[in-house]
Amino acid sequence: MTAPRVLVLRALGLGDLLAGVPALRALRRGFPDHEVVLAAPAVLAPVALESGAVDRLLPASAAGRAVPSTLDWTGPPPDLAVDLHGNGPPSHRLLQTLRPARLFAFAHPDTPEIEGPPWRRDEHERDRWCWLLLRYYGLDADPADLRLPRPGTPSPAPGAVVLHPGAGAPARCWPVERYATVAAALRTHGLRVVATGGPGEDDLVARLAKEARLPDTDVFSGGLPFPRLSALVASARAVVSGDTGIAHLAVAHATPTVTLFGPVPPRHWGPPPHPGHIALWHGPEGDPHARRPDPALLRVTPDEVLDALHRLPAPEESAP
Repeated sequence: MTAPRVLVLRALGLGDLLAGVPALRALRRGFPDHEVVLAAPAVLAPVALESGAVDRLLPASAAGRAVPSTLDWTGPPPDLAVDLHGNGPPSHRLLQTLRPARLFAFAHPDTPEIEGPPWRRDEHERDRWCWLLLRYYGLDADPADLRLPRPGTPSPAPGAVVLHPGAGAPARCWPVERYATVAAALRTHGLRVVATGGPGEDDLVARLAKEARLPDTDVFSGGLPFPRLSALVASARAVVSGDTGIAHLAVAHATPTVTLFGPVPPRHWGPPPHPGHIALWHGPEGDPHARRPDPALLRVTPDEVLDALHRLPAPEESAP
C-alpha cells in the first residue's frame, strides 16, 4: 500500500530552508506515517535530507523569490499540501492545481476558499511558520528546533574564521574592502581566515582574497558542495557574513556568528538570542531589492565586527 503523502512548498534558498526546518519537523512529527515531500530547488536536497524532516525532495524553483509555475507531481493528489512559501495567492493556487485533500496556509482575500490565520508582516521567519502550524493546526512546533547533525565530512579548514562577502541581493552585501580589513586584522593576531562564496560570487571572493592577501588554500569560491560547506562551517571558529544562507547554516551547527544586517532587521531573520550569535544592526529598514548596499548595512564598521568577534565566547562555550 502506498503511504499517504504530505507536499510542502518552500521553493526558496538555503537560508529559507534552514529557517523552515522547525516547521518541517513539526509536520514530520504530526504525520509520522506520511511521506513528506518538499518542493524546493534540487541543490538543497542534501540539506533537506540532513534535517531528518523530509523523505524526498521534488525539484522546484523560480527566479528570485517567485513561485514556480508548475510542480512535477505524479500519482494521486497529496493527502495534505502545506504552503510554507508565502502568503499567496500564487503559491496557494499552485498547490490547489494538485487538488490536495487538505491545504494548510495563511489566509488571503484573493483565495477566500482557503481557511487559515491572517499573515502578520512583523514576525520572525522561524516563528511565523511554527505559529501557523501550532496555533491554527495544532501541531507540535518549536522554533528552536533548528539544529543539524554534525557533518561526517572532514572540514577543509578546521578552526578558521569564515568570511562570506556575498548575499542573495546587492542590498545585503557589505563592501569587500571592509571584509578585507577584518581579515587582515584577524591574521595579524594569528588566526586563520578563509573566504567563501556561492555560485556567481567568484569575483567577490577573488577581490577579498587579493585585498586580504589570502593564500589559495584559504579561498573557497564557486559554491562548495553542501557536505563540504557544512563541514567547514560546523568546524569554524566563527562565521562573519551578511544576512544570508551561511549565517543560518552556522546557527544550525551552533557555530559562533557575527551577522551584518541591513536592509532587513534581525527581528525578522536574525539568529536566536544567544551569546554565540551577534547581530549588528543600525536601522532603519530599507529596500531589500536595491542594487547597492543598504545604508543601514553601511553603518556597520570593521571595528564593530572585530569587537563583536572578540566578544564571542570561546568555541567550546558557544554551543546553545
